[in-house]
Amino acid sequence: MRTLRTIAELRAALAQPRREGSRIGLVPTMGAFHEGHLSLMRRAREDNDVVVVSLFVNPTQFNEGNDLAAYPRDENRDALLASDAGVDYLFAPAVEEIYPPGFTASVSLGAITEVLEGAQRGRAHFEGVATVVTKLFNMVAPQVAYFGQKDAQQARVIKQLVHDLDMQVQIEVCPIVREPDGLAMSSRNVHLSPAEREQATALSRALRVASDLVEAGEYESDAITAAARNELDSANLDTEYFEIVDLETFAPITTIDGPALAVVAARVGSTRLIDNQQLSTKSVAGQYAGAVAAGSN
Repeated sequence: MRTLRTIAELRAALAQPRREGSRIGLVPTMGAFHEGHLSLMRRAREDNDVVVVSLFVNPTQFNEGNDLAAYPRDENRDALLASDAGVDYLFAPAVEEIYPPGFTASVSLGAITEVLEGAQRGRAHFEGVATVVTKLFNMVAPQVAYFGQKDAQQARVIKQLVHDLDMQVQIEVCPIVREPDGLAMSSRNVHLSPAEREQATALSRALRVASDLVEAGEYESDAITAAARNELDSANLDTEYFEIVDLETFAPITTIDGPALAVVAARVGSTRLIDNQQLSTKSVAGQYAGAVAAGSN
């Protein structure tokens, strides 16, 4: 595996494989790799001739300076893990390489960026995500890029970006990877104390409450949300939102009559965590399962 620092190095490294018609896969990351990241890399390795992983803690998507400063960084460890996963190129640029002096562009999308994470973190959050992903797609020109379902709204925003700007890249959204106790893997989990780590499992328990209620025939969002929030409250979490939303628009829905998504964000101590769980009524469960198998998850 080679580590590349500049856009020129990256393009030069990919020039020959591209001329040879090689399929190039990209896994965009901010580092601090865990099994969730590695599962994306292994999937990219299975699917492609060349695998590029970007490692860039993107400052423009952070709305809190302290969060940016505290974001875990260990490039040497990440490089070893990426190499073991079969990555060909680790693109780890400096901030100035991505945002040189005089940089003024930004990419803005519509309503889907204004709810949930957009409402909590500000519109600039998804503008930062969309801008850096657009730049990465332009630098790497991959045939396919891989994202995790844990950041479900982000993945949907990127799909909208690709659709709206006619980008020739396939977006693959891969399943959440969880700890044995159900906690979704996140780079921010390292900030949790042992007691907070136990508290944090309430997020996945709340989502399971929602899923179990739907499977039992409860389709009214208010009832499902109330039960899930009780689970969060019992763990003394600072819940920012728990919503049942439409899979495409991420707008809240009052009655589940097809595939939907339960989404949650909460603070455990000073650490902000998010999670989600796809839901469906019995009447569409078979059809929905087929969609997931086809790669919608």
